[in-house]
Amino acid sequence: MDRNQTTGRTSEETDALIALLDVGDGMPGAAELRARSYDLLDLAPGAAVVDVGCGSGRAVAEMAAQGARAVGVDPDERMIAVAAGRRPDGEFRVADAYALPFADGTLRGYRAEKVFHILDDPARAIGEARRVLAPGGRLVLVGQDWDAFVIDSGDAALTRRIVHARADLVTAPRVVRRSPGLLLDAGFTDVTAEARTVVFTDATMLPLLADLAGKACAAGAISDAQAEGWLAEQRERGRRGRLFLAFPLFVTAATRP
Repeated sequence: MDRNQTTGRTSEETDALIALLDVGDGMPGAAELRARSYDLLDLAPGAAVVDVGCGSGRAVAEMAAQGARAVGVDPDERMIAVAAGRRPDGEFRVADAYALPFADGTLRGYRAEKVFHILDDPARAIGEARRVLAPGGRLVLVGQDWDAFVIDSGDAALTRRIVHARADLVTAPRVVRRSPGLLLDAGFTDVTAEARTVVFTDATMLPLLADLAGKACAAGAISDAQAEGWLAEQRERGRRGRLFLAFPLFVTAATRP
């Protein structure tokens, strides 16, 4: 089975990720969160902006509709092919966050959503963002803290173990906490951070809960029986309208001096 040499994903895994991103794009508040990120970029008509880790290209299309010259980049060739197929008027390139295909100081905006938690060197990516941004250019990062899932359960200790075990499988699970400091260290100014919390009380997010438990089990943090029992409780909560799952999404913005 062929794997992308950069991402390590097969085309089937990329397609599954795209499906998951589509679900995320349709979550309550997702459109408003994207709109907030565009506002923070403060883009004038015709301004050049990159969407790093662009996925299927939704943000590129939305920023272009507002008059920006938006380019989406992603290291996954399959992802870029899907984005170009869905948004034939958009511009998409294969590239990663450490080596963007732009000359120094040529962009007015840099945006990355749900990207920095998979990077092994976020500081290096921020350095690359500073390189491509013109003085006065704006940077916006959107992401979640993987330790910050809030889940109601009859077994709070087991729930904490599941959440923390899943977070430990992420390359940089708490990078949103570090992002303001990393931006300041890189010389950015006007650094701000804000949060938007999404709450689910029905069965919509049971697949996410199943993923949390399954990954924690595969990591050896909990047993098969514990995973099955915990998920059974969550399914019953979902059936009865008693499920509670919440997590904040953070938006960090800054200016390149």
